[in-house]
Amino acid sequence: MEKQNCCIKKTYRGNEEKKIINNRLSRIEGQLRGIKRMVQEDVYCNDILIQLSAIENSVKSLSNHILENHLYSCVTKDLENRNTEIIDELIGLFKKFNK
Repeated sequence: MEKQNCCIKKTYRGNEEKKIINNRLSRIEGQLRGIKRMVQEDVYCNDILIQLSAIENSVKSLSNHILENHLYSCVTKDLENRNTEIIDELIGLFKKFNK
């Protein structure tokens, strides 16, 4: 039996938006590589923790950026099409964000 793709959602992003997201992800990857180096070099725990906090803030900032775009694009479009199931999806998303 062939599986249908009726429930797969996609978000189409423009090249500029993809560039912004990918630049931020590359920065986060660089931060992670830096921490790996710090561990190998036996850097003081406090310094590593400060860098981990910086990564956490970078990830939160990127998450907020994507969430904002989601609200202005996907959610707006669904509400205009009277798809109120998007509200349940958002509630679940906010619950994950607040853990």
